[in-house]
Amino acid sequence: MTPGARLQSAISVLSDIFKSGRPADRVFDTWARSNRYAGSKDRAAVSDLVFTVLRRRAELTAAVGSDDARLLAFAALTLGAEQGVDEVAALADGARHAPEPLSPEEQTALSMAVLPGESAPPWTRFNYPEWLHPEFEAAFGNGLEREMAAFMERAPTDLRVNTLKMKREKALAALTGEGLSAEATPWSPWGLRLTSRGNVLGLATFRDGIVEIQDEGSQLACLLAGAAPGEQVVDLCAGGGGKSLALAAMMKNHGQIYACDTDARRLSGLTPRVRRAGIRNLQTRVLGPFTPDMADKDLAGLASHADCVLVDAPCSGTGAWRRSPGARWSLSPEMLMGYRAAQAEVLTRGARLVRPGGRLVYVTCSLLPSENETQVEAFLAVHPAFTPQPWASNWPEHVPLPPAPHGNWLRLTPASTGTDGFFVAILRREARS
Repeated sequence: MTPGARLQSAISVLSDIFKSGRPADRVFDTWARSNRYAGSKDRAAVSDLVFTVLRRRAELTAAVGSDDARLLAFAALTLGAEQGVDEVAALADGARHAPEPLSPEEQTALSMAVLPGESAPPWTRFNYPEWLHPEFEAAFGNGLEREMAAFMERAPTDLRVNTLKMKREKALAALTGEGLSAEATPWSPWGLRLTSRGNVLGLATFRDGIVEIQDEGSQLACLLAGAAPGEQVVDLCAGGGGKSLALAAMMKNHGQIYACDTDARRLSGLTPRVRRAGIRNLQTRVLGPFTPDMADKDLAGLASHADCVLVDAPCSGTGAWRRSPGARWSLSPEMLMGYRAAQAEVLTRGARLVRPGGRLVYVTCSLLPSENETQVEAFLAVHPAFTPQPWASNWPEHVPLPPAPHGNWLRLTPASTGTDGFFVAILRREARS
């Protein structure tokens, strides 16, 4: 592909994302499948421009005074790289597969474009919706700018070593032997962070179930859940099952883990992953609707029997914005309200399963207080049998503590821990007197 064709492809992908509201990675994958002539370098160039625009959308919009996908793509090239307006304009020569020439208005907007300075509002400089600013301000206070700046960076690729099959040191050597370089993650005892690019899914270490792709923050949430051999563990919102696999490895194939979800299609993808990982103590359950004032027929046999219930709740996903920069622009107040309602429901559903003395572990990939602290406090107000446990007191002794404030809740962020953003609360059901 010519540079002009790459630019036009990025414009087409961005236009689809802006108009349809579909997840950016799905739109890009659809484009890639429909344009198989595009080589790996072409796909990388188009992807880089698309996700640069999504990551810096507010800045670029302020710079050119427009939210038009085409103009933002040109602006990303002129403001984010060492290319002049004339050089970028030359790519739009109207040739086959290239963009149409710049209009006089577009030429003027690009010539006068300047990125926002320090006097601009933080939501413009750090690229997030203005309506979410009160939430982030409540979460981070004086540290807001440092925290939001970290979300502008690209996320690393982390792997979790399946300790049922291999220790981390040997897995690292195996990756090296396959041509990838990596290093141990600083906090998770099972984590490896890639320091080179490569097709992980094509590696023997992946096909043989030795490693899984999983952010270190997600690994730490599992670590804090404390699943132990012989326990009865419920992963109530298992989805694709990444955390279920980690919990099962912690249990060393002893005890039982129930991976549950309302989406049968997503849950079905867990079966081959379980087989590949050599896990024998996991079963899946597809859940129907939940009615708080009625018996939960899908989980009746587990009521008050689970040692640990992990509620990896549906949420806004603000903690994963480094990986999904387009998600920050598709989130709406109505969607957030729906997530909050779902969180309250799954907490109530999960609470019924915890045995006296057991624990309910609430996890979100969100940094919004309304989905985290506020949600847990509302649950505790109507479930007095549960008591929050300081996260550090539940941390394994042999694992270094991440740099997070001590208290009842653990909050991980890209700025503080170099992970995706996560919130974890451990709620213990008091034993009967």
